[in-house]
Amino acid sequence: MRKINNRLIIGGILSLTSGTTYAIEKPNILIIYTDDMGVGDVSFLNNGWVKTPNIDRLASEGLVINNYYTSSPVSSPSRAGLTTGVFPTELGITCYLNTRTANANCEQFDYLDPEVPTMADVLKEAGYKTGHFGKWHMGGGRDVTNAPQITEYGFDEYSSTYESPDPDPLLTATNWIWSRKDSVKRWDRTAYFVDKTLDFLKRHKGQPCFINLWPDDMHDPWIQDKAAMDSENTWTTPPNFKAVLAEYDKQIGRLLDGLAELGLEENTIVIFTSDNGPAPSFDQQRTNQLHGLKCSLYEGGIRMPFIIKWPKRIKGGHIDNKTVINSVDLLPSLCAITNSKLPKSAYLSGEDMSKALLGKSRLRKKDMMWDFGRNDHFNYPRGKNKDQRSPHLAIRRGNMKLLVNSWDENFELYDLATDPKETTNIASQHPALVKELHAELIDWWGKRKIPK
Repeated sequence: MRKINNRLIIGGILSLTSGTTYAIEKPNILIIYTDDMGVGDVSFLNNGWVKTPNIDRLASEGLVINNYYTSSPVSSPSRAGLTTGVFPTELGITCYLNTRTANANCEQFDYLDPEVPTMADVLKEAGYKTGHFGKWHMGGGRDVTNAPQITEYGFDEYSSTYESPDPDPLLTATNWIWSRKDSVKRWDRTAYFVDKTLDFLKRHKGQPCFINLWPDDMHDPWIQDKAAMDSENTWTTPPNFKAVLAEYDKQIGRLLDGLAELGLEENTIVIFTSDNGPAPSFDQQRTNQLHGLKCSLYEGGIRMPFIIKWPKRIKGGHIDNKTVINSVDLLPSLCAITNSKLPKSAYLSGEDMSKALLGKSRLRKKDMMWDFGRNDHFNYPRGKNKDQRSPHLAIRRGNMKLLVNSWDENFELYDLATDPKETTNIASQHPALVKELHAELIDWWGKRKIPK
C-alpha cells in the first residue's frame, strides 16, 4: 500500500480516502512465444554469429531474465504449461500432440482439458479482450477431430495453423502444417500473425487486451522465399536459418513500431520467449554451447531467452541473473500484476514472481520439475544428437539440478551457478541432497496424470 496525492494504491485499485474506488487502467498483455528458438539465436545473448537488432532493441528497452525455463523441451506440453500455470505432466500432456495412437504411446491425452483454468479465462473474467494468433498445438489436427475449439479456452478471437481444431484456411490449403498451395506463404506467416495482432489491438483500443502471438518461426523448415521453396535440400541449413531469422526479427520490429503508432507502447506488457530449445543446434551454436537441445532436459532444451517490457512500470536495460523463473509462473504473476482473480478451485504448479517481473530479483520458493521421454516412443534426441539425450526426469532447487530416470539411480547433479554447461556430475559429493531431491521428484512423478 502506498499513498499518492491523498490517494491509496491498494493491489491495483485506486482508492480515494473518501471511499470511492476506481480501477487503474489495466495494461495490455502480449506474449510472443517463438517456436524452437534457443538462447543462442538472439544477438543480445550470443557471440554475434547471427544478428537480431529488433529483438535486441526489445531487450534494451525491457528486463532480461537469464534464468528463465520452459516447462517442457517440446511444443505441446510447453504451451500447456504456460497457458495453465501447471506442470505439463500434471495435465497429462507429455510430448507434442500427434495422432491418437502416438498420443496413447506417449501416455498422454489428445488435447488440453478445457476445464483447467487458463490465462485467457482469468484475464477475460477481469475484463480483457482475448486473442490468439499463431500456432496452437494443444489439441486438433491429424486424426484428433474432437478437440475443443480455441474459444473454449477463453479466447474471443483466433487464427491458427494446422495443429489446431479450426485452422485458418489461408494457412492450410492442404491437410498438413504448410504447403506450396497456402494463400499465406511460409515466409509470410509471421507477418500475417503480426497483422492480426495489430488489427486486434486497433479494433479494441480503449479496452485491455491479452494476446498470444505464437508464430511458427523459428521451427524448421526454413523457407525464406520462392527460390528456397524449390530447393528442399537447403531447408535446414544455416544460410536459410539466418534468412528466416532476419525476417522474423524484422517482423518483431514492425510489431513494436505498430504498438507505438497506436499509442499503446507505454502501457503494454510485451513478453518475448520461446517454447523450447532449438533443433538442429548447429553444433550448439543455437544454445550458446549449453548441453542439450529440443527434446532434452539439459539446459539447452529448457533454458530460454526471456524479455519483459512495460515502459509504464519496468525500467529498461536491466538484466536479472539471480531470479529463477519458469513459464508456469507467468499465470499467477500476471494475475498479481493485473489484480485478476484465479478461481478458488484452481491448482497451480507455478508461483507469483510478479516482483521479479517488475524488476526486483527474488528467490523462488518452489522447486521446478520436468518429465520428458519416459519410454521409447518419445525418447529423443536420436541419431547424431543422441549424446544430448537426458534422463527423463529433472528437478532444480536453487542452483542445483538433478537428472535421473524413474527406473534407475544413475544420478546426475550439476551446480548451475558454476557449471551451466553441465560438464561435471557432482552427485557423489552431495548424497543427502541427491536423496532428498530424488524422493521429491519420484513422488511428484508417481502422481502424474495418465489417460485411462
